[in-house]
Amino acid sequence: MSSLFPPPDWVADPTALLRLVPILASQPSLAVDTESNSLHAYREQLCLIQFSIPQADYIIDPLVLRDLSPLAAIFRNPKIEKVFHAAEYDLICLKRDFGILLTNIFDTMQAARILGYKQVGLDAMLAGKLGIALNKRYQKADWAKRPLSQEMLDYARLDTHHLLDLRACLQTELQACGRWELACEEFTRLALGNGVAKPEVPSWQRVKGTQHFSKQQLAILQGLCIWRDIQAEKMGRPVFKVIDDSRLVSIAKAAPKTQADLSALNLTQRQIYVFGEAILRAVNLGRKTYPLFRPLSNRPNPALLNRLNALSGWRKGVAQKMGIESDLVLPKAWMYSIAVQNPATLPELSDLMPLSPWRLATFGTEILNIIHPKSDL
Repeated sequence: MSSLFPPPDWVADPTALLRLVPILASQPSLAVDTESNSLHAYREQLCLIQFSIPQADYIIDPLVLRDLSPLAAIFRNPKIEKVFHAAEYDLICLKRDFGILLTNIFDTMQAARILGYKQVGLDAMLAGKLGIALNKRYQKADWAKRPLSQEMLDYARLDTHHLLDLRACLQTELQACGRWELACEEFTRLALGNGVAKPEVPSWQRVKGTQHFSKQQLAILQGLCIWRDIQAEKMGRPVFKVIDDSRLVSIAKAAPKTQADLSALNLTQRQIYVFGEAILRAVNLGRKTYPLFRPLSNRPNPALLNRLNALSGWRKGVAQKMGIESDLVLPKAWMYSIAVQNPATLPELSDLMPLSPWRLATFGTEILNIIHPKSDL
């Protein structure tokens, strides 16, 4: 299908980028996407930035163009709408690698969620709304490799080529069912976040399946995670391609002492051959380390916990009636802030729901009644 379109413009030198900037700046809306190499590198990089306008598609090579400051003003310009599908991760990558911040976004995935669609991937939405089938063959490709094949360039271009048409369809639906204002507030909330990633925690705390571990097993797991991080960085590979979490948990639980002990675990022969001695050293180091304690979390006081539970139950009920997910009714961070701050008036509540007049008008009184039931008055 992509052969029916003119080839995308490949932008990989400063002169071409400067020529592109006024073209993009003249548009009221831009379709945008990015590609990274998270599945193929220890430290992922932003490898492509795709733009589509009605007349053309452009693919920018940020591995060559390390200075993308000419694009910064476009991304910040509130008069130019930037249309993404699932914008949150793109925003994180743009901010992390280039310090780029955004205003005025339209997220077609969030729009689909607000409309109550269950299958909200780009391929499902294009097929359902525009009758267009996407080939996801290169979804897990290594976008840092160069040169990219024509097939990969076509794949990357198609992630934005139809996005403006999809955006128009979804806006019409949102307006028809009375959820346009809610969608606009959600887009504003995403842009205000501007790619704020979750706080980093030690690797061993991110491994699942350790809830029944002893303190010594946690110490061994910590040693194994430190070894795996160092090994992955040396190899330039993601940590799961060195050894995955489930195998790491098995090793920490069994605390093997010999190669024979390793052979009884669910490791491949290659992993035992290449990493066996290093794994045993990491286990031995963890065995000698002081027992490791999980970080203590401050349990909310009973009144705060009651407010949290009440708000959680309320938003779940509202979401079910609307046929959407509960975070769209009241984002989790806002729910927690409201429970902590315990506002008593709509102006106080407004401060905890920034730039969200529709939610405030629609749900504000209900929220206050939930956290201040009549029996409290």
